[in-house]
Amino acid sequence: MSTQTTKFDFDVVLVIIGAGPAGISMAAEATKLGIQSNSIIVLEKEKEHSWSIRKFYPEQKLVTANYKGNESFCHGVLCMTDLSKKDTLSLLDKVIEDYKINVLYQHPVHSIKKEGDYFIIVAGDKTIRSRICSIAIGIFGRPNKPDYAISSELRELVAFDITSRKYENKKILVVGGGDSASEYAQYLQQIGNKVSLCYRKNSFDRMNFINRQSIEKLIEERKVDGLLGIDIVGLEMENNQVRPVFSKEVDSEKASYDHVIYALGGTTPDNFLKLVGIDFFGGRPKLTGEYETNIPGLFLIGDLASDKKGGSIISAFNSAHFAMQGAGKYLSLKENSIK
Repeated sequence: MSTQTTKFDFDVVLVIIGAGPAGISMAAEATKLGIQSNSIIVLEKEKEHSWSIRKFYPEQKLVTANYKGNESFCHGVLCMTDLSKKDTLSLLDKVIEDYKINVLYQHPVHSIKKEGDYFIIVAGDKTIRSRICSIAIGIFGRPNKPDYAISSELRELVAFDITSRKYENKKILVVGGGDSASEYAQYLQQIGNKVSLCYRKNSFDRMNFINRQSIEKLIEERKVDGLLGIDIVGLEMENNQVRPVFSKEVDSEKASYDHVIYALGGTTPDNFLKLVGIDFFGGRPKLTGEYETNIPGLFLIGDLASDKKGGSIISAFNSAHFAMQGAGKYLSLKENSIK
């Protein structure tokens, strides 16, 4: 059916997929550039914005503006310093309110198709036509999981974040060697759990300096048990606890745990992006300097525009700014309409 005769639930200038820092920032950038707020729609599959921050960040975790201590500068409308989780969410709440950003919550995107000069996006029960589309979904919506299967009887004892349940006076094994693994171990130890940290390599070369220094000090002081150079090849149930199958023999005291928590990072949703028609090079989406894909008018921002480890909130804000600058060639701002 021709797009000229199709009835759309929304016919807008810009659709943004993902209501995290990058998506919210791009909506603010678009408004600042002169696009009316009712011509911008942000689609979010969860019931609230910034879901990854809400789900994966403990209340005490500092939300750092920059990633791994790398200095960066704000180029666009939004900027922030290191803030608490609560203050970060409050900041983004205020941006949504001040810029009158329209977010459709609980509207997962099922398909994105380019028809002529327009994108047809099906999300939830809505069909939307838009001149420009920006994908701003994070890499942590899908945490990485181990290669081996986790049986159904173990699933209540295994987690991929530390906010899904409370952990008090438990014996816990954290698995991973990045910043999240260090932060999980530090936090769990601080609230009274007996924590071990297992990493397949012999050193924490993936962590930023502060996290590496902090976790190494805890291991040195024997407040956290470090299991370095040891891999896990499977999990078994033993006396209502999890017994990891290690790649090498460990002390019997370390043989079982009340809980195992994986901090293995996240992955970009490559299959979804490839299905949309986005070209990849070297395992990453091919982007211009303004974060445009090979599909004219389709932009990737935030974590998708960073390397596989993700980026900072400042880099998410900046990618939204430069993407919106690039999107300007598709707009007639004087008439506030699409070309």
